[in-house]
Amino acid sequence: LLAHYKAREEQNQMNHLLSSVVGVAALAFGLLALLLFFFFPQVAPVITKFQGETLELYIQFGRIALLTNFLFVFGNAFGQYLITVQRYWIYGLTPMFYTLGTILGTLYLTPLFGEFGPIYGTLGGSIIYVILRMGGVMCAGFRPHATLWHPDLLEMGKLMLPRMVALGALQLELLLFDTVASGLATGSVTVNAYARNFQSVVVGIAGIALAQSAFSLLSQSASQREFNRFWIYLRKSVLILLVLTIPGAVLLAFLAPVAAWLVHLSHVLPVFGTCLALYALSIPFESINHLLLRSFYSLKHTVTPAIFSVINGTVAIAAAALLAPTYGVYSLAIGFTAGQIVQMVGLAVMLPRRVKRIERQVTS
Repeated sequence: LLAHYKAREEQNQMNHLLSSVVGVAALAFGLLALLLFFFFPQVAPVITKFQGETLELYIQFGRIALLTNFLFVFGNAFGQYLITVQRYWIYGLTPMFYTLGTILGTLYLTPLFGEFGPIYGTLGGSIIYVILRMGGVMCAGFRPHATLWHPDLLEMGKLMLPRMVALGALQLELLLFDTVASGLATGSVTVNAYARNFQSVVVGIAGIALAQSAFSLLSQSASQREFNRFWIYLRKSVLILLVLTIPGAVLLAFLAPVAAWLVHLSHVLPVFGTCLALYALSIPFESINHLLLRSFYSLKHTVTPAIFSVINGTVAIAAAALLAPTYGVYSLAIGFTAGQIVQMVGLAVMLPRRVKRIERQVTS
């Protein structure tokens, strides 16, 4: 939606839209956070098995985490503006400062505040994260409006609902993966989690980063109905992804001994290495999926991506559960890769149809 106004050089509308999104999101999440703050002592025992002092500590941590996540309402909204205006340096550097806050808090605040050192550092990092992103959007031309309403909010709400379903499917997939792994040999949960984490590093560095950088260009070309330019951006992005992710996947598989050493799994290197190699196979497919998903979003269409995200999770869980008795922990990586392949094929088939439908609407 921001890119729609960017393509038409309507800066005032961009300012108005971002201001209303930030205002409404902050109000909604603020009220939710306030309720959770007061009722967290009743909620915490339901979602954890902690008791006594550990439970009390968890409640205090949860309350601080609510404030941290409240700040992310602003940081994430500002981040979308930065992507739209293609200010990628400040967008990419700010998460590093957030993470650095946690690291410095662990190292230097723990001696002063004990268990609260890391989370105080995280809170400090999130404050810096928001301040830097706010400075970035201000330098890029954003001027805040005192408003809680913009006509696009209704359309945004409609577009959000399928996206929320897709994110829910992803979280459910990760939860069920742990459920399957917990019924396998001891250590399967740990091996699978670390292998998946290393795989996600390559996807994040190459796949998500490139998909984010292409998102604004795809959205602007779609907004102006310049679909020749849309396809050029998409094809070039896919080619770049393949050039980056295929060697990245191979390199990750070869670096399994180093990865195992970093997370203290060298004693199960054969199992971990095989699991990591199977997850590495999914890197090109998942990376292209991130690009295809944003291609649909640039067309203001979120239903098809949500459907195939659910199909992805269903295939992954079904394959993992069926193969678990035979292939053990490897079944999780096989299922994950199978789900990504199915999603990629489905999105690739449906995207041209979606574009043609829009073109017919324009000509009619």
